[in-house]
Amino acid sequence: MPIPPFVTDLRRMVGDHELWLPGVTAVVVHEGAVLLTLRADNGQWAPVTGIIDPGEEPALAARREALEETGVEISVDRLASVGVIPPVTYANGDRACYLDLTFACSWVAGTPYAADDENTDARWWPLDALPPMDEHLRARLEAALSGECAARYRSGR
Repeated sequence: MPIPPFVTDLRRMVGDHELWLPGVTAVVVHEGAVLLTLRADNGQWAPVTGIIDPGEEPALAARREALEETGVEISVDRLASVGVIPPVTYANGDRACYLDLTFACSWVAGTPYAADDENTDARWWPLDALPPMDEHLRARLEAALSGECAARYRSGR
């Protein structure tokens, strides 16, 4: 799985100590279906996710991640939720904790496919027939699909 260069630089300085990183989730909807990726690292289905680069606008990061991971162009419609993802320990021992900004998004163009090595599949899933997914991912989907105008602020603990 590709690690952003700035994270690689940080890891050289701090080793595997827990990093606090900003991330995005793009919940992309089109014709009653949501775009999901099959993650290469854990074999689980998830919406598009990624790390925000230093100085990058979060909504632009969501657009970039969707294109990089699935080949799909999107519009970012609104901020749906803000929350902290439970701490993660990767196979190499690196630890991270993420502040997640989840965006409700719409399809603009493109047919989904696994466009990078972070995922092994990308496809549309009917909203009424979603695959098994972690509870924290389902909460992000629910917030983005709720149609609410205000963002939800999740309590991760």
